[in-house]
Amino acid sequence: MAGTEQGSETVLTTERLVVRQWTTADRERAFDIYSRWEVVRWLGRTPRVMAGPEEAVAFIERCRQRSADPRYGVWAVERRDTGTVAGSVLLVPLPDGNGEIEVGWHLHPDSWGHGIATEAARAALAKGFADGLTEIRAVLAPDNIRSAAVCRRLGMTSAGLTDRWYGRQLAEFRIGRAQGAPA
Repeated sequence: MAGTEQGSETVLTTERLVVRQWTTADRERAFDIYSRWEVVRWLGRTPRVMAGPEEAVAFIERCRQRSADPRYGVWAVERRDTGTVAGSVLLVPLPDGNGEIEVGWHLHPDSWGHGIATEAARAALAKGFADGLTEIRAVLAPDNIRSAAVCRRLGMTSAGLTDRWYGRQLAEFRIGRAQGAPA
């Protein structure tokens, strides 16, 4: 169980999950997640699967760098019952520098359909609002039906299509602190 190693900094917990920093001990699982087309096809302008485990180490280092500010990060989502990393949840500034914040999730297919994305994202939203954010967005490929369903379960509202971020047209969802993240 990689998450039980000393130094795995916990960011937040839920009933079923520990959200924590990625560690180098997670490299095999990170590679297993991000070497799958069914996962990465939804990520970025030009999705690309990891070619080898060494890319997982670089990925983990990038996640840790993006987590330097304690308000934001790309974190490992670990199942409490098995200690298995289900994937990532993120709460990060969108790339245009205007201060908008994005919530997102990337899960291994063996963790799809169990409510893990919703639970992890709900906790990330609560953290963001507790840290003073007033609005959080999710941006996803317009045909990513599963992630759109997660957005709706979180109480997010569709803001239509946008091409402001990541160099491609995306569906934008929003939720404000007043709306909260339903329990």
